[in-house]
Amino acid sequence: MAASHEPAGGARAPLNHRELLVELNDIKRVRSAGRAGSIAERLFLQAWAALTGGADPAALALDITAKALAASRLGDLDAAFLSLAGLSPDQASAVLVRGFDEVAGPLDPALAAALRACLAAPRDWTPGPVPHFALLQADQPRAGVTCPGKPRILLEPPENHAEHCLTVAVYGVTLSPFYGADPTTVFVAALAHHLHNALMPDAGFTGEILLGEHLDAVIATLSERALSELATPLRDVVASSRKILADDGTAEGRAFHAADVIDRVLQIAQHLRAASLTMDTVLGEMALVHDGPVKGFHDRVLADMRLP
Repeated sequence: MAASHEPAGGARAPLNHRELLVELNDIKRVRSAGRAGSIAERLFLQAWAALTGGADPAALALDITAKALAASRLGDLDAAFLSLAGLSPDQASAVLVRGFDEVAGPLDPALAAALRACLAAPRDWTPGPVPHFALLQADQPRAGVTCPGKPRILLEPPENHAEHCLTVAVYGVTLSPFYGADPTTVFVAALAHHLHNALMPDAGFTGEILLGEHLDAVIATLSERALSELATPLRDVVASSRKILADDGTAEGRAFHAADVIDRVLQIAQHLRAASLTMDTVLGEMALVHDGPVKGFHDRVLADMRLP
């Protein structure tokens, strides 16, 4: 594990990562025909299947993070689709690397090189069984906004715990160089930080407060029940990684808790961003009616119809 230290210059988080993390958050909401769940959900289940199949956690952390970063710009134009569409493995890798390079600017250079190499020379993981707790997390909605003593604020559609855990894991890897943290420990801990919610419906902070003195015992019991599905040595690796979750006293703890709070806030921010979207942004900045052979005709149609 990397030595614990405070980030240089007194900063507690790297501001230059902001736009990357905002864009990456949307892999929780990208879905495609014929594929169950969002990109984030599928990567979460792939990660657990690879781990039970014997994957090296360090290599897997980089592989899943690289795929997530490429998907933040390419969506589901992934290796499987590109192969189905007739591209050779080298051509598919080149496309994925281009998608990655469009968003990778803020990353630590050494980390970026390692992630790019995962896409340039992809490896196949031998999948093991997907743990039942992982499948339940993919079916378990997050609580929304809760505050003790106040009604819950529900924002539809809710994310699920698989999506949250995967996104925090990927964020944690991207942030690890800033904190001097071991990315593998952060990745595995983040994948496993809500094991209890496989069985425990999410009532948020309000539910935790109302459980009172029972909270720690409930979480411990349900987490241990989930861990019992894993064989050693994987069970030991996961249990050891989860020790960083308790506080921000280690570099790994800081990388994890930064990733966790950023994801929690960005999940709500995307609802607010959608609610405040304007047609000036859609037609101007985002060029909804984009350049092409019929753009002039499109513009005249909209003008005649007085749209928007």
